[in-house]
Amino acid sequence: MRISEAAPSRSSLNDRALELVAASTRLDQSLPTEVAGALAALVRSMNCYYSNLIEGHNTHPVDIERALLADYSTEPRKRDLQLEACSHIAVQSWIDDGGLAGRAATADGVREIHRRFCAELPESLLWSETPDSGKKTRVKPGRWRESDVKVGRHVAVSPGAIERFMARFETVYARLGKSESILAVAAAHHRLLWIHPFADGNGRVARLMSYAMLQDAITTTGIWSIARGLAHHEQAYKDHLEYCDRPRRGDLDGRGALSEAALVAFTAFFLDTCLDQVNFMSRLIRPDLLAGRVMGWATNEAKADRLPSRSDWVLDKLLARGTLDRGEVAGLLGVSERTSRRVTSALLDLKVVVSDSPRSPLRLGFPATVAHHWLPGLFPEAPIDGR
Repeated sequence: MRISEAAPSRSSLNDRALELVAASTRLDQSLPTEVAGALAALVRSMNCYYSNLIEGHNTHPVDIERALLADYSTEPRKRDLQLEACSHIAVQSWIDDGGLAGRAATADGVREIHRRFCAELPESLLWSETPDSGKKTRVKPGRWRESDVKVGRHVAVSPGAIERFMARFETVYARLGKSESILAVAAAHHRLLWIHPFADGNGRVARLMSYAMLQDAITTTGIWSIARGLAHHEQAYKDHLEYCDRPRRGDLDGRGALSEAALVAFTAFFLDTCLDQVNFMSRLIRPDLLAGRVMGWATNEAKADRLPSRSDWVLDKLLARGTLDRGEVAGLLGVSERTSRRVTSALLDLKVVVSDSPRSPLRLGFPATVAHHWLPGLFPEAPIDGR
């Protein structure tokens, strides 16, 4: 269930974990708090998009953003997937707000992730079908499954044994120090999927649990996510999970029933994928490059008469400072109050600037509709008609 301290590759895994902590800390410190908070909201949509994509559910962040504003597709299947995305984002927001702090690897914490994720799902997504028999089972939010299940070649533990296995899961993973917890995230991720405690939703729950474990151990601000990396390397991800299901290969392959070498390989893959995503986001939001893309977008929008001139000045100031009082806009632009209100209103309409109330300070927004301009490569560009 964990990599032994005597494992030959233990030292290199420790080095990877330390490198991840250092890189994540640098990333967190690279943006003003308010800008990082706005970006984290977009990353939640990205995380949701990629995690659901691994399960074969494709809901683009533009459609997710529409759903968050209660603007649903008229197509029933697409609407149901939008509702699923809203549930996923609600769970991650709860995690980001500290709702699962210190409980990510507990049996109750895992059940609460599942309960919260499933509670608002439409009826069509609350049924699980057994591939071999075609039998359908209704998913019960936050409840362990009540029937046997086979995932690929792996036969999961029997329903009656889930409680005992999850108690053992909690004993092993929930009481670790921060450095050990980082090393154990991949092992816990595999173990939860190996137990397969729920009738459906295990993949999403495992990725949200892993996200929460990393949040606890590294104290990130939520501006990077492993789900994008796992989706980009989906076959390798699934192959590693399958290899970890295999029995140990000889006396030198650990002391448990399953292969420690496979678990080491998955842990290395998992940590490398995390680090790759941190480095990707670090390059993407490098202040000078991000400012250049935002300013270039605003200039083009002004040339096309979709934004008033000098709107880019407001965005530039928000990137640098994080917030801007509304009363400062006129002086910043050197225009009248009436013109400053027109600029502010145009930026608010496009949601590239947000504010809590008509009198609150302005903050930068990161709507999914401009992400391919501001943050290219974060996720695929949406179709012209995202509905």
